[in-house]
Order: sequence, then C-alpha cells, then structure tokens
Amino acid sequence: MSSIAYNPNFEISHRIGLVFVFSAGVLWSTVGLGIRLIEEAGVWQILLYRSVALSLFLYVVLRLRNGESPFTQARRSGLPAAIAGLALVAAYAGGIYSIQVIPVANALLLFATAPFMTAILGRFVLQEQVRPATWIAIVVAMVAVAIMVSGQTSAGAVDGNFSALGSAFGFSVFTVALRWGKSGEMLPAVFLSGVFAIIITSAICLFLGLSFVLSLRDSGISMGMGVFQVGAGLILYTWGSRTLPAAELTLLSLAEVVLGPFWVWLFLGEDASFRTLIGGALLLATITGNALTGRQRKPPPIGRT
Repeated sequence: MSSIAYNPNFEISHRIGLVFVFSAGVLWSTVGLGIRLIEEAGVWQILLYRSVALSLFLYVVLRLRNGESPFTQARRSGLPAAIAGLALVAAYAGGIYSIQVIPVANALLLFATAPFMTAILGRFVLQEQVRPATWIAIVVAMVAVAIMVSGQTSAGAVDGNFSALGSAFGFSVFTVALRWGKSGEMLPAVFLSGVFAIIITSAICLFLGLSFVLSLRDSGISMGMGVFQVGAGLILYTWGSRTLPAAELTLLSLAEVVLGPFWVWLFLGEDASFRTLIGGALLLATITGNALTGRQRKPPPIGRT
C-alpha cells in the first residue's frame, strides 16, 4: 500500500476499480459481525477504540501520500470538513448502537437509505436538482422502510430503527458538506471525524463513568474495525471510484447490504424477519433501479459506519 500511497495520481484500470470498490463493500459488510462479536463494551467505548485506530491509520496513509500533516489538509478544507467530520461521528454512534439492538439486516438496509436522504438534503441546502425518477424512488424507499420496521414496537427496536436512520442522515450531512466545500477528497474529513470522535467519546466515557480499559477481545475487535473495516474500506473505495460511473458505484456498494446479514447468519445464526426480507428486497430493487436510470456521473464520496 505504501508504494501506491506515495503517488496520489496513480492510474488504475476499470477492472481493478471494480475489484477495489467491491472489496470496500465486503470490508464494510463486516461491521455487523464485528459489533456482534464484542462481549461487554458499549457504543461509546467501541467508538473510542475504533476511532483511535482509524485516526492513526489514516494519519500514516495521508502523511505518506501527500507528505504533509493530515491536520494541515483538514484545515485547508475549512468549515465544510469540520461539519462533515462531526456528522460522521453522529453517523458512527448511531450505526454502532443500532446494530447492537436491532437485527443487522434491518440496520444495514436502513443505512442504505442515505443516498435518498442526500438527494433531499442537497435539494434544499445546495439547490441541486433531483430527477423525477429519484423522487419516485424516495417514495418507494419510504414504503420499504415502513414495511421493514412495522410490527417492531419494543422500545429497543424503535430506538434502534431511529438510530439507524439517524446514522444514514449523518452520512448524508457528511456528503452534502463535502459538496458544499467542493471537496473532491474525503479522507481528511474522515481523519478529522476520528479525532473528533476520540475527544467526544472520551468526554462521554468520563461523564458516564465508563472504563477506558476494555478486554483484549473487545479492544482488538474495535481497533481492527477502525483499520480494516472503516479505514482500508474507504481507501479502496476512494481509489476505485476514480474509474467507475455512478451506477456501477451504487450497485457495487450494495455488497455491503447483501453480505452484512450473510456474515451474521453464517457465523452467528442470526436470521432476518419476513418483513425485513420483503421491505429489503423492495429497497434494494429501488436503489438498483435509481442507479441504472441515473446519469453516468461520478457521485461524491459517502462515508461508512
């Protein structure tokens, strides 16, 4: 990786781009399994350890790639990068909590509504036009979400569903903030999100009296997710997205949604409910249709939980 990192303008083929983006989706899909394997740590402790590992990893990568401090790169991006970073902290926290309290399939499918939220937010904040087909897709997606969450009346399920949707909204704010700042580079903002998360989660842990010392298992899984699941996934996505149009990026990113429930079923035996399967199939079909009817342009980067 380091030999590539020294040259930010290296060229890759379309085929390699496909492999990179699909690999990013595979790495992102492991988030549910990783969080399910954690035994005792809570959302703030997981996020703290994951953010430490993510920040250190991205610091090294960005330093090698550009030869300057990631703090300098983030500062150059200004207020939009700061807003994007804070939005990602909220997205991370909501994502981790939702996976802890609702089925992984539900959480990942609700995360997948982020592009539609981005379209709405971009329309009102940036005055970006939304295609009629996308408005139709948004309505259908709302129906799909309603099907998935119907019948879930327990307090934990309701909180988890809202947290998952809040996580998707955080990703949308992140994306719109980068568009507002006209930033073609998301990694400095992601690095900043890790730094913000360390500060915020440390303060919350102190306030709540949560231990900063986790078991070897929980700390190892949390830090491993920071490096491999978030950090390496974002780098692969960044490299691969340079060669692919929007439709291909959207479709390949569905690997995260499809494989995430598969991993927890394979290793932990967790099944999805009938409503989740029906609503999820409708949502995936909607995302696919919107991608295939969209213009062949590169979308802005979208972060992950």
